[in-house]
Amino acid sequence: MGPSGSGKSTLLHCLAGILAPEEGQVWFGGQRLDTLRDERRSALRRDRFGFVFQSGQLVPELTAEENVALPLLLSGARRGPAMTVARKWFPVLGLDGLEKRRSGELSGGQAQRVALARGLVAGPQVLFADEPTGSLDSVSGELVMDLLTAAAREHGTTVVLVTHDARVAAYADREVVVRDGTVSTLTGAQP
Repeated sequence: MGPSGSGKSTLLHCLAGILAPEEGQVWFGGQRLDTLRDERRSALRRDRFGFVFQSGQLVPELTAEENVALPLLLSGARRGPAMTVARKWFPVLGLDGLEKRRSGELSGGQAQRVALARGLVAGPQVLFADEPTGSLDSVSGELVMDLLTAAAREHGTTVVLVTHDARVAAYADREVVVRDGTVSTLTGAQP
């Protein structure tokens, strides 16, 4: 949580192994992320992490179900089984009937729910969500957050979420407030 430009997204990228921290260390599963070779870090992100971004970042040439299946396909799953798993997320997230639509044919809320399904489809241990409701109206944002928290709880996924919205932050069990590139407050249960 923190204002725009405070360093929230940079912190999230460091935690996800996308960026190396300038100071400190990031550990996951007994491994220090910034010392791993690029290939190992990429494999860790592919196999253990899921991602949801503010704009959804769906591949426009793919259908909604192909976008959801993408992490499975990138992990080497066969197309048929990957598509079957991907389709199971559509009723869960209120997307029935949208499987064959391309991203340009989806509303903002629908596209963000497709992005959420893509982030969760491979059963990640950690889902990194960077302003997942930032481009949505309050009703769509609340729906996305309700679905995100329910799906994460059901599948045992830890969610690391970046937001500037106190209503979204209220969904969290723990809150880290970032100001001017520094963690200023930590609330909630400690590990």
